[in-house]
Amino acid sequence: MGALSFFLIAGEPSGDRLGAALMAGLKALHPDVSFQGIGGPLMQAEGLDSLFPMEELSIMGLVEVLPKYLPLKRRIRQTAQAALAASPDAMITIDSPDFCLRVADLVKAGRRDLRIIHYVAPSVWAWRPGRAAKMARVIDHVLTLLPFEPPYMTAAGMTADFVGHPVVAEPLGMANALPGSWPLILMLPGSRRGEVRRLAPVFGAVLGDLLRVHPGLRVALPTVRGVEGDVRALTADWPVRPEIITDTARKRDAFAAADVAVAASGTVSLELAANACPMVVAYKMNPLSFWLMRRAARVDTVTLVNLISQTRVVPEFLGPKCQPGPIAAAVLDALAHPDAQNAAMEATMTLLGRGGEAPGLRAARSVLGAIGR
Repeated sequence: MGALSFFLIAGEPSGDRLGAALMAGLKALHPDVSFQGIGGPLMQAEGLDSLFPMEELSIMGLVEVLPKYLPLKRRIRQTAQAALAASPDAMITIDSPDFCLRVADLVKAGRRDLRIIHYVAPSVWAWRPGRAAKMARVIDHVLTLLPFEPPYMTAAGMTADFVGHPVVAEPLGMANALPGSWPLILMLPGSRRGEVRRLAPVFGAVLGDLLRVHPGLRVALPTVRGVEGDVRALTADWPVRPEIITDTARKRDAFAAADVAVAASGTVSLELAANACPMVVAYKMNPLSFWLMRRAARVDTVTLVNLISQTRVVPEFLGPKCQPGPIAAAVLDALAHPDAQNAAMEATMTLLGRGGEAPGLRAARSVLGAIGR
């Protein structure tokens, strides 16, 4: 086996985790391999010398991006030039499509024959299906996290493999690690400031309703350090003071120990399913944004557990339906029927690859197959 080299780009912590697992998988399957590109601490630990700090790319939202537009544009050019100069066997872009696909565009213009692989498919099954066709102009092969995504990618002209979701490889917590009175409610109002500000008052009112039925309930609120201060301020007037958790191991234990979770819409539903924790999904957004999203939506549910298991067992309260009374009623129903979501959660984990080869290794096999090695 000859030497192989890859140019990888990750722009945020989730991409850094995927990239590190992929790099480990490539090293296991093809030891004579080298890496260049952009990544965070996990990818650097696997042998990547990052072109510049990945944190420069971890920007969310138009308002945040605008002041940094010119520096970002320079970074796009710099990254494309570095990729072309490296002359790798393939370039692998990981999520962060706003940055990665602009780099891919410049690289393809400079070297049409270079294989470009993108890790994490856009959610064209949910909205904006045209993104796949746009991506196909510069991407040759896609590694998908969800089992139903490859047909959408191949229909647009790319090759694609489902490689498993990283949630199936994450360690689980200890269910007996948070002893105390029953029930333990997990409140998950999102990881971004805007989400927490919109959902915290609703979630607090839900607790008020639940207390009338379960006066001894406890509340745990896992969050990220970036919004911890906002969470503390916004939950100060909740009728039950939550235990705010930022430690990773204790977060896992909370997921395993909770009797039910009230969660913002997102991939957190998969973490809950991995820990067999029943859930109620709630999300609030600007009314105009919600109206536009609903008009563009191609699915009748946003919860991944519902979509993957092809059930609708997880109750959702989105937009104008995000009201404390109905959410509290759904939580009480989940507490009264704790096994009602089990089959769907188990099916979800099986379909995402639990019990099979690790996603990083599957992704590495797909990459090697895509370059014919």
